Amino acid sequence: MLEGIVRESIGKKGTKALRRDGYLIANIYGKGLENINAAFKENEYIRTVRNKDTLAFPVKVGDKEMDVVVQSYESHPVTGKLLHVDLMVAQPGVVTHYMVPVEAVGEAIGVKNKGLVNISKRRLRVKAKIEDLPKAIVIDVTDMDLGDAKLIRDLEGTENVKFTDADRVAVLSIIKAK
Repeated sequence: MLEGIVRESIGKKGTKALRRDGYLIANIYGKGLENINAAFKENEYIRTVRNKDTLAFPVKVGDKEMDVVVQSYESHPVTGKLLHVDLMVAQPGVVTHYMVPVEAVGEAIGVKNKGLVNISKRRLRVKAKIEDLPKAIVIDVTDMDLGDAKLIRDLEGTENVKFTDADRVAVLSIIKAK
């Protein structure tokens, strides 16, 4: 379980001091809940997020324990270092929006013909309960050739999970290598 601290000071000076000490600034929020300004050790946060089995993972801030989902994050434009993360509390039974990662599986025909698999939308926005949420949206690319694309309307939606992006948006395609 990832453990963090509650930030007393939410000003610029306090934030800079925490970052200097190796902390990652976070906001935790949820429907009907009070926002929590928190900070986590950056290395522990990255290790936890990389090794999680589901989209939600447990955190403990102060005396509160909860399951959270990463909604957005901000990184430094040059160094790529994480600066800030927004975490939403995964409340059972509440239908809300989540960002689910896209995974391409299989060996495409177009890749054998000197093409590349281009994933244009790394994460898709879905509306569902946390219990119905898949870990990833898996797309089979084995029968795709050069110039083929998969749109959101071509994806098989699972039960109780609704895509909220426009159905004409391309998720992945097979492009010609330059």
